[in-house]
Amino acid sequence: MANDISDQDRARLLELARQAVLSAVTDGPRPRIAKPDGALALQRGCFVTLTNRGQLRGCIGTFRPYGLLGEQVIDMGIEAARDPRFVYDAIGPSEVPRLSVAVSVLSELTPIANPLDIELGVHGIYIIRGRSAGCFLPEVATETGWSKEEFLAHCCAGKAGMAADAWKQPGTQVLIFTTEKFSDGPE
Repeated sequence: MANDISDQDRARLLELARQAVLSAVTDGPRPRIAKPDGALALQRGCFVTLTNRGQLRGCIGTFRPYGLLGEQVIDMGIEAARDPRFVYDAIGPSEVPRLSVAVSVLSELTPIANPLDIELGVHGIYIIRGRSAGCFLPEVATETGWSKEEFLAHCCAGKAGMAADAWKQPGTQVLIFTTEKFSDGPE
């Protein structure tokens, strides 16, 4: 996906995500968008990722656009601040200034006939089999150093609760996507 989001819109989306995180941890008012224009008015899936000194603190997203991108970023920021993986080590108000906030804007999901045709670091994956599903953003492959097979297997077993080789089995759908990711700090 080409970088089609302006620097100004990137800054606006990051600020909305950060405001959403703060509102979630302080039970404050939900951020409002005065004028949803530019990228904020796009219909795209997105993820909001929160890190503190390189450690993941929350990551929540949606593949299917259900509204304007600006509103979805607010929703995902609120949910990322409440990521259930960190329920026993929740983000508090004093941690918010130390968080790096990243927004990933997704392309459309595209089925791929041969999952080994994915490009590591370029494609994210979304694997579906029956009611089970799991995903990895593109950077997971490069951050872990996994091969294509490992990337697919870890998504199946670790994220979707399937057999590690489910990506090879008939009836399993592997979809790919790209992201335009931007952050307000180091990750």
